[in-house]
Amino acid sequence: MEVYLDNSATTRCFDEAAALMTRVMCEDYGNPSSLHRKGVEAEKYIRYAKDVIARNLKVNEKEIFFTSGGTESDNLALIGCAHANCRSGRHLITTQIEHPAILQTMKHLEEEGFRVTYLPVDEKGCIRPEDLQRAITGETILVSIMHTNNEVGSLQPIAEAGALIKGMNPRILFHVDGVQGYGKYRIYPKRMKIDLLSVSGHKIHGPKGIGFLYVDEKVKIKPVVFGGGQQNGLRSGTESVPAIAGMAKAIEMIYGNLDGEVEKLYGLKRAFVDGVRKIEGTVINGHPDETGAPHIVSVSFKGVRSEVILHALEDKGIYVSAGSACSAHKPQPSATLRAMGIPSELLGSTIRFSFSVFTTMEEIDYTLQMLHDIIPMLRRYTRQ
Repeated sequence: MEVYLDNSATTRCFDEAAALMTRVMCEDYGNPSSLHRKGVEAEKYIRYAKDVIARNLKVNEKEIFFTSGGTESDNLALIGCAHANCRSGRHLITTQIEHPAILQTMKHLEEEGFRVTYLPVDEKGCIRPEDLQRAITGETILVSIMHTNNEVGSLQPIAEAGALIKGMNPRILFHVDGVQGYGKYRIYPKRMKIDLLSVSGHKIHGPKGIGFLYVDEKVKIKPVVFGGGQQNGLRSGTESVPAIAGMAKAIEMIYGNLDGEVEKLYGLKRAFVDGVRKIEGTVINGHPDETGAPHIVSVSFKGVRSEVILHALEDKGIYVSAGSACSAHKPQPSATLRAMGIPSELLGSTIRFSFSVFTTMEEIDYTLQMLHDIIPMLRRYTRQ
């Protein structure tokens, strides 16, 4: 039996999205910048995708810019806005538990002379609004807070943060990394005071190598990629029409039955959490209930190394993660878990299980059975 429970790393592409991509690559393969019929046909897919996304977010089509994925969207948002608004100030704010695409970009901007405040989180992985309020100064030009943490599934108070930021200074830009939250929640940037939103296609059963950045039309932002001036000059380069079409199809399918799929995911999560808690010496990190993301469960198994558990489960056909799949091939101590105050002896014993619309209760039951068999055995081996 093969069980894929690493859906926060990437998801299986919907068959319908893959089929559409094949058609675009093999039939409607024109360059969308070309003026002939083939180019016009290709451009229609881009216009349709923008319409799908804009209606989903309740924003304007001209505020959607396609990128190669979440990392590029984050880089464009942070670097582009920092450079465009540096005359107003050089102070940026983010959190200690962001994805490396944010944290590494912030470090780059620090090397350029910007000052960055990294907000702490509580034991569940959530920021405190009062910490954000205290961090904002007259020099602050941008705040970046992730919607859903990719390791433990903690949800940040995005709407509250947006209202707080704009209440203190309407000119401060608010960026949200929505890579893990989009496709699980309805996100409305205008209502939530979000100026920029990053999304990745392969986290929502679309293709890899595609994403988008929502940029409010009032935002001052500079490009970081230069070339032919596509996408109003903000992101040059020939658009990946097959990937754009595939991502749009995945968005339509995910949001076509969002409530039902999220309810199913929470059912899987409840069953998994109830089952794994019966294993002695386990700790659930973050929110194990519906106050956390429906698709992510972080579990620390006392006394057993993460990599050992990962490969023992792999031998049983179960695929999980020892942390963020995006940080490095070699597992590193989790900055997120450290920021949450997780004891040092558990940092190297944590596994992330993440579900998707394809995950079944049968797969959950099988995984729990294997964990109940494997963990006690590994602990006995470790003690020897």
